[in-house]
Amino acid sequence: MAAPLLVLASASPRRRDLLRQIGLVPDAILAADLDETPEKSELPRPLALRLSQAKARAVAAQRPDALVLAADTVVGLGRRILPKAETADEVAHCLGLLSGRRHTVVTGLCLIHPDGRSSSRAVETKVRFRRLAAADIAAYAACGEGLGKAGGYAIQGRAEAFIPWIGGSYSNVVGLPLAETAGLLHGLGYPLPGYPLL
Repeated sequence: MAAPLLVLASASPRRRDLLRQIGLVPDAILAADLDETPEKSELPRPLALRLSQAKARAVAAQRPDALVLAADTVVGLGRRILPKAETADEVAHCLGLLSGRRHTVVTGLCLIHPDGRSSSRAVETKVRFRRLAAADIAAYAACGEGLGKAGGYAIQGRAEAFIPWIGGSYSNVVGLPLAETAGLLHGLGYPLPGYPLL
C-alpha cells in the first residue's frame, strides 16, 4: 500500500530544512494559526505537547488524507517559559535571563495518521549559556537573528558562540529532534531512508 502524503504543520523553514537532512520532503506545508499563550501555571513540557497536538489536529481536519506532522518548541528556564522574542528588547531580555545559566529546550511532537492513529512525545535538551557581557547581548539583539525564536536565540547561528555545552539533541534546539521524529514516522509506517520496511 502506498504511503500517505506527508504534511508538515509548520511554516518554519528550519523544520523543513531539518527534514530534508534525513531525506524527507513534505508533500505540503500547512501552518496552523493558534493562540500559543501558555495557560495559567502551565509548565514548558505540557505546553509543548499541548500546542503540537493542537496544531496536528487543526491541520489533520483540513487534510484528512495525509499523515500530519506537527511540532512546537518551548524554552524553559526552570518553571518559567520564555517567549518567542518579537522585538530586539525581548531578545535582550531573554539573553539576560539565560546568561551564565542552564535552560531546557522542549519540543513537542505529534503525528496523526489518516487512519486515525496518532503518536506524541516530548523531547528535552539541556543548554548552557556562558556568561554574556552587556555588549554581547546588545550586539546579538541588534543583529535580528533572535527575532521570532523561542528564548530569543538561534543555536544554528551566531548564538552558538554563547553555548559551550548542550546535553541531548542539537536538532531539537534548532526546532525538530530528528532521531525522535524519524522514530515516530517509522512507528506509524511511513517509509524512511535508512530504516527497514515494517
